[in-house]
Amino acid sequence: MATTLGDRLRELRAKRGLTQESLAEAASLSADTVRKLEQNQRLTARMATLHKLARALDVETSVLLGAPTVLEPSNGSEPASLLALRQSVTPLGEFPGLGSDSEDREPPTVAQLRDSIRSTERIRRLGELTKITALLPTLLADARAAVRAYTGEDRAASYAVLAEAYQVAATTLTAFGKEDAAYTALERSMAAARQSDDPRLEIIGVSTLSWIFSKQGRVADAEQVAVRMAERIEPGFRSEPVDLSLWGILLLRGASAAVRGDRAATAEDLLSLAAAAAARIGRDRIDYATPFGPTNAGVAMVNAYVDLGKPDTALRHAQRIPHLSDLPPTWLARHCVDRALAHAEMRQDAAATRALLSAERTAPEWMRYHTTARQLVAELRERELRRGSPIRDLAIRLQVEG
Repeated sequence: MATTLGDRLRELRAKRGLTQESLAEAASLSADTVRKLEQNQRLTARMATLHKLARALDVETSVLLGAPTVLEPSNGSEPASLLALRQSVTPLGEFPGLGSDSEDREPPTVAQLRDSIRSTERIRRLGELTKITALLPTLLADARAAVRAYTGEDRAASYAVLAEAYQVAATTLTAFGKEDAAYTALERSMAAARQSDDPRLEIIGVSTLSWIFSKQGRVADAEQVAVRMAERIEPGFRSEPVDLSLWGILLLRGASAAVRGDRAATAEDLLSLAAAAAARIGRDRIDYATPFGPTNAGVAMVNAYVDLGKPDTALRHAQRIPHLSDLPPTWLARHCVDRALAHAEMRQDAAATRALLSAERTAPEWMRYHTTARQLVAELRERELRRGSPIRDLAIRLQVEG
């Protein structure tokens, strides 16, 4: 089985009957880039590069990235926790004539439902994905039972929790490379949001949709949905901070997609608008489990320059970001990985290793499942000659093969 990015790239290219040169031409890349990846001289690549290769090979970007081996059971089937989550998103009981999955379930109170969804948000911020997969099936079943049992305001409030729970399911499934199931979860989230008492849920749902599209390599769609919704809800002078925050989140989603679609000028315009919104808010806040403010806008800027292949610019911006401790652990860990990528690109391997170790300390479980981080660890390990070194020890802890 193909275990590295280069192995998967070579295997997919061969299946398509392409040479390295013809794949490079179709992807608008240099043949040297394809060759180095296939020969495992480079174990990582910018997301923009991966999206180009995926489009040329007619596969989703996640196919190139692959799933971390720690997620897969020994028989190659889907892990039981992910299978349970899939089943909770599309329960058998919801099909006509097959009964209801909530027929004999006592619905929780609205207050209990809200406590449950807040609990999942705390766990998500810590990056404890396995706990989320364990909790979500029960939360989804409870919320479905509530919307069936209640009427009026309680029913609308239950739909709001159901919408958020489906969104959490969508982001969790996407993190595990299950974009098909994630898209179904998000469709159900949007349907529940329309029957809820919270009109802002649709906005954050579009933000999630943009992220899923980007993970699928549908970067033009990802940019379009985020920007269109941002245009629709553009705040005015008297807008509340939460509305500025949601607008800014959409702008950052659009900018990220524009970067990966090689639309640098558009990305910079969107990032500039987001930075202005963040400055107006003043300090970072978290709305619907998503941070936004000066810190997160700065982090997004660093991510953009890393993906644009400008590591020196990314690192200069990283030095100017305020209040990094305000970020949730998973966002901070992702920023550490971005810094590590920039340092590695500049052959500053010791600094890259320190940044990766910071990411591990911040969100250890998240690191185990983050494909880009794992690939970078593998690349740095191959460049490290010493047997007993921090990067080799990290590779062992993350179960990075090789």
